Amino acid sequence: MSNLEPIEFEFHPADEEALDEVLALFKETALKIQAKNVDHWQYWIHPPIEKIAWVKEGLSRGEYYFIRDLHEKTIGMVRIMEKDEYYWGLRDDQAFYVHSLVIKEAYNGRGLGALVLQKIAIKARAKDCEFLRLDAVATNVKLCRFYESLGFVKVGVKKVPLSSNNLYQLPL
Repeated sequence: MSNLEPIEFEFHPADEEALDEVLALFKETALKIQAKNVDHWQYWIHPPIEKIAWVKEGLSRGEYYFIRDLHEKTIGMVRIMEKDEYYWGLRDDQAFYVHSLVIKEAYNGRGLGALVLQKIAIKARAKDCEFLRLDAVATNVKLCRFYESLGFVKVGVKKVPLSSNNLYQLPL
């Protein structure tokens, strides 16, 4: 982590009109990852129709949030779901499921990813959730190690058409 000052931020719900901004954040992140020679999220450079539909569905359900600093500048985004049948199947326990966590490159190195997950965990605990869950493309070893360093435990693997993903959960 660098010596840059930490940034205070808040979650702002994204509405259905935000599709272009969400897709632009995905593309920006995919290009950043591609420049580092990591095979992760490359489909967001030219997203297939099913990925666009997945984003539209999340926007219509109010699951996407822009992460904005106190001056209302967007520094990232995240999708927070209360169920995730696609990756996790039907579950009886209470959990928040995190997807699409993006921090703009200009804000990397300030620990924001960890802070975002920490704030989501606090919200999950307030809703009596037992776990915070997420997935990561298995080939993105650096990202998987990052989640493990935060206390997330790998509990499975989910193969989907575009990738094989490690499933992680954090007991709350």
